[in-house]
Amino acid sequence: MSTNKGHVWVIDDDRSIRWVLEKALEQSSVEVTTFDRADSALRQLVRQAPDVLITDIRMPGTDGLELLKQVTELYPNLPVIIMTAHSDLESAVASYQGGAFEYLPKPFDVDEAVSLVQRALTHAEEKKAQAEGIQHPASQTQQHTEIIGEAPAMQEVFRAIGRLSHSTITVLINGESGTGKELVAQALHQHSPRKQQPFIALNMAAIPRDLIESELFGHEKGAFTGATAQRQGRFEQANGGTLFLDEIGDMPAETQTRLLRVLADGEFYRVGGHTAVKVDVRIIAATHQDLEKLVEAGSFREDLFHRLNVIRVHLPSLKERREDIPRLAEHFLQEAAQELNTETKLLKQETTDYICRLDWPGNVRQLQNTCRWLTVMASGREILVEDLPPELLSKTPNRIASDWEASLKYWAEQALMRGESNLLEKAVPAFESIMIHAALKHTGGRKRDAAELLGWGRNTLTRKLKELGINSDQDEDEE
Repeated sequence: MSTNKGHVWVIDDDRSIRWVLEKALEQSSVEVTTFDRADSALRQLVRQAPDVLITDIRMPGTDGLELLKQVTELYPNLPVIIMTAHSDLESAVASYQGGAFEYLPKPFDVDEAVSLVQRALTHAEEKKAQAEGIQHPASQTQQHTEIIGEAPAMQEVFRAIGRLSHSTITVLINGESGTGKELVAQALHQHSPRKQQPFIALNMAAIPRDLIESELFGHEKGAFTGATAQRQGRFEQANGGTLFLDEIGDMPAETQTRLLRVLADGEFYRVGGHTAVKVDVRIIAATHQDLEKLVEAGSFREDLFHRLNVIRVHLPSLKERREDIPRLAEHFLQEAAQELNTETKLLKQETTDYICRLDWPGNVRQLQNTCRWLTVMASGREILVEDLPPELLSKTPNRIASDWEASLKYWAEQALMRGESNLLEKAVPAFESIMIHAALKHTGGRKRDAAELLGWGRNTLTRKLKELGINSDQDEDEE
């Protein structure tokens, strides 16, 4: 069988999704059978199996994860692609832990979906050739980790957490301050084989340099003035579990050397100690800095960098995932109301639109703090634009005016997430209307000059005014 042919089942209660995938795959010479319910597919699976199975998660009756579980029990080598419009961390992790071949969040690019199916078909061929019956473990209930993200950049983070869920490999998380690096580290731990063991976090930038080694490795009684008793360091506290080293780029050179030895040998000496302490610790490091540049500058050890940079996970800034801002704000407002024992404030739609256009240099942490501030300071239950902190109001107008493309992108993504269609039929007339009004205002209503500014002929502008129902009583002198 060639890699671009095979038999694929598509299971989704959304008829349009079934139709799109069926047509796209058939154009690639792939045979397609569609089902609107997982239960129908399960009955058919008893008699025959496809080469690849694509299924939605949330459907009436048996859901996609339960279907995945039963499929892997019946056919361990059958690649299953999980797709869903309800993208979240738990679904991604559960999909991978349940043995899914890949996780495909909606809306997806059709060409990418076809390419993914062809990759799965190749994988199925290789498995058949190897004739190995490796069973994937079924999905297990996981501890909830509050990471909100439907943006494509966050889906990549969820995929990484899912792929690493059976591993204890070293991970380096990079991202701007306030993006939630510790939350991702906790998720990596909670979805790992070490989840029952300790998760210990230490921020390198928050500890005085002369105390870092004691914090990491502990000390013996009398090791220095004030050391009145033996003390375990973070490595011993994390034994068997995970040690999260935040802002690793701020670690002093001498501590970098000691850390490298621990990673290489699995043992260390407490400060003032002479007996080696053996530990089994998974390291997850994080930084907002460019470690490669620190290595070039000689302030970070190259050998330590390579030890830490085994798997890298990039955490996007908030302005790279604007479509997540409404859900994040809603969550933080609910969280703040619970903390302060008060009613939950609600964002007016124009306020939501406004904050989605901001840059948020402090990222998710800044948004969280803003929601706490609003919970205390906003006078009414509904939060108006003028209720926002002054520093947000003072910076926004120029940002909005200069970033119309980001605003349009945000509108389109939100409309698609709401299930809307025919977007260009709505967007193009609205765009043309705005441009025409702006040009006419600039020319004082002179149509000939406005048409020239827009790059149209006079007749085109006249026709557009009629099509869009725009009244232009003021006209230029036609000389």
